[in-house]
Amino acid sequence: MSFTTAPEEPTTQIAVFPGAVNVHWETQIRESWNAQERAVELQELIYEVSWIPELGVWRRFLRSRRKT
Repeated sequence: MSFTTAPEEPTTQIAVFPGAVNVHWETQIRESWNAQERAVELQELIYEVSWIPELGVWRRFLRSRRKT
């Protein structure tokens, strides 16, 4: 019995945004409900914001989240 393998290709395409310009960080302090502790808690959310000239849009995503 013999087995052969085929090269594995990724099933999802990853978008690459070259040339991001004007990258900056935004920090927000927000209240959120903690269902396990049944309490309201403050969280610090840090977002990375950058302009993508090829798409003509701002990209914003959450980089860090922690209790304050």
